[in-house]
This record gives sequence, structure tokens and C-alpha cells, in this order.
Amino acid sequence: MIKRRILNHAPAFLERLTRHRWALAALGSLSALSMVAATAVPVASPPPEGQQRVIEALQIEAMRPLQEGSETFFREESITRGDTFGSLLARLGVHDEAAQRFILSSPEARHLHRQLVAGRSLAARTTASGELIQLYVPLADGETVAIIERHGERLKLSEHALQYETHQVMKSGEIRSSLFGATDAAGIPDSIAIQMAEIFSSDIDFHRDLRRGDRFSLIYEMQYHHGQPARSGRILAAEFVNDGKTYQAFLFEQDGKSAYYGPDGKSRKKAFLRSPLEFSRVTSGFSMRFHPILNTWRAHKGVDYGAPIGTRVRATGDGSVEFVGTRGGYGNLVILSHAGGYQTYYAHLNGFAKGLKKGSRVSQGDTIGYVGKTGWATGPHLHYEFHVKGSAVNPLSIAVPTALPLSPAQQARFQAQSRQQLALLELLQDTPSVRFE
Repeated sequence: MIKRRILNHAPAFLERLTRHRWALAALGSLSALSMVAATAVPVASPPPEGQQRVIEALQIEAMRPLQEGSETFFREESITRGDTFGSLLARLGVHDEAAQRFILSSPEARHLHRQLVAGRSLAARTTASGELIQLYVPLADGETVAIIERHGERLKLSEHALQYETHQVMKSGEIRSSLFGATDAAGIPDSIAIQMAEIFSSDIDFHRDLRRGDRFSLIYEMQYHHGQPARSGRILAAEFVNDGKTYQAFLFEQDGKSAYYGPDGKSRKKAFLRSPLEFSRVTSGFSMRFHPILNTWRAHKGVDYGAPIGTRVRATGDGSVEFVGTRGGYGNLVILSHAGGYQTYYAHLNGFAKGLKKGSRVSQGDTIGYVGKTGWATGPHLHYEFHVKGSAVNPLSIAVPTALPLSPAQQARFQAQSRQQLALLELLQDTPSVRFE
């Protein structure tokens, strides 16, 4: 029985020691001195002629033992489906009835039960006996953490802004089946994949232009909390090789605003996006076709994008609302007017963006409506038209203008910054995936 008790307590004892490396070092030094003391008792022999043996006691500094129960432990656990605070507290090593009563029955902690979403993480600081010192519960907004903290015999709940550490991450990937398939394989967050598609959307139609073997390289920000990745930030530099052609983009800040530019300093932003949907497929192009409802051959003066009902429809360029409402075969329709005599049509919508009305100003990428099947539509899709001075043209082939270039002074600063990022992108071409902090 004695041996069994010793073995049962050994792991806890070792855990306490490993959490106090100075104690291990001191114990090691003490053991070494003990060995010296044990071996420094040789059989007496006479000193050499002319010398005198002197024996002197050495004082060893007294060791302070570890104060049992004074150490604290920090643990973190991911929330899984079906978890409750009871199961999470047990995994976090919290053995504190008062804390459990506070979390489970206190009115001020009631809203925390809605924050137990699979994939998030909770963290706790406890004493060696499991008494709760602090419990950290991230809230749904991603910006705030609720902290339950012990003050003497009382527990108090407060909310604080999350403190993030921002690091740069470098990764690359290759298209095998789809964009998201490639970014998932490389461990790249979906939000970064969507940003990349937005950056190159003026040159690459991600619905129909992707090819097996296309490659991409990225430098982006990642924010960490307690050493764990919490959320993604901005793409700082990106390269996409599509069908053998290389496109590059570098984030550059000026006058408090940031935008993406190519290596030559020209803006990546075009006056119009190639597609009004982030991800979809072209179901009918700009051509003559047999109309499925009218049963006649007639010109199809736009492009149809197949997508589920409710998919977000975005303005392809800056402009103002010329028309919003219902019009014949178009069904629910939005018409935007743009500078230079351009107009864009968005038809068969299920609904319009909140507050959208004639005369409203919209920016490129703003949501103006949602995919539907109103009007002459046999299924859910978006009908998109591009008009130049009153005439419909093919939106997939028209050359669109770019935004204003950088000034000479801005160009010099941009070149100095982008040169370093370009070297890192070139490094990624031969390195599958790497992260630097």
C-alpha cells in the first residue's frame, strides 16, 4: 500500500517540479554537492613535505522548499459539440463548487451559456487543488472576452477587449480541383481565400478561369491570442499564376487608406469587377440562344450566373442607383449608372439590399441584392448586363479602365516596400508552405 501511494503521488510531484525549473536546477545542484560530499572522504594520507593540511567547513545556502499549493496552472480546451460548462470545467481542471454554482446559476453569467460554440476555446487559471482563479470565455463578437475572476471568497464577471498579437504568415498552394480545396490543403483560412479572389477578380474570373496546376503564394496577417491563431487579417502580398500568366499584388497604405498595386505601381483595382458574384458558374453567355420560356431564338444580351437563392450580389463598380424595382421579364431589377457612360443591370433578384433606392450611391463590392428567380427565369440565377452608352456589350470580354496611378513620391516608397515582399514571394515558389513570425 505504501508503494502504491507513492506511485500515485509521483506524477503530481513531478508536474510541480517541471513547472518550477529553478527548483529542479537547485535540486540538481544539491545532488551534485551531495555526491561530492560523499566522494570527498578519502583515506587520510600524509601531506607532501613542507605542506600543511587544513580542513574547513563550507556553508551551503539553505534551500527554500516549494510552498505546497502556491503554484498556479493555466489550461486551455477547445469546445466540442455537446459540451456544457460542467464538462469543460472538468477538462480544465476546475474542481470548485462555488465557481460552478456561480457559472451555472448566477444571472450575470447566464448569457455565457450561449457562447459555447464548437471550435472556440476556453482557458482557466487554477490553483493546484483546482480552485478557480480566472476563467476566460471569448464572446461571439470576436473582440471581447468575459473573465470570471476570484476576489477573496467572491467571484466577479467582467468583459475586456481581447489582446491580439499580429504575425505574418507565408503560404503557397496549387489548384487541383477548386480554390477552396487548394487553400484548405495549405491550411489557409477561407477569409484569406476570399480576399485573394477579390484582389485578382478584375483579371481572373474564379468561376471559369481556374486551371488545374495554377499556383498561388501569399503573405498575410494572422492574429493570435494566448499563442493560438484567433482570426485572419489582411493579405500583404499575393501572387497567382493562372494558365501560365502571373499576377501579383502588394498592399500599400497612403493617406490613411490602403489599396493593392502591381509590381509596376499600377493600381490592381479596375473600374469594374469581372463578376457580380464572388463564386458561381456561367450558365448562359452573351450570344444568340433559344429562350426556354418564349420558345424562340433571340439575342441574350448578358451573362447568367447560376447560384443558390439568397447569394449576395455585389456592385461591379462605383456608381448610383438608376432603377430599383420590378420590370417585365427582368423580374426584380437593379440598374446602376457609372462614370463614363457605363450602366450595369442585375436581374431576377430575390430581394434588394436594405435601404437601396433610386439615387443611392454604391461602391464597388457593395451588396445591392440577392440571387433569385423572379421574372422570366426557370431557376435561380443572376442575369447580368453591361451597357456602354446605351448598347449592351459582353461583360466577359470588354477591357475596363483602371484607377489612378501612384504619384512619383508614392511610387518610390511603394517600390522600396514591394521589393522585399517580392523576394519573399519568389522564395515561396520553391518552398511548399512556411510561416514566419
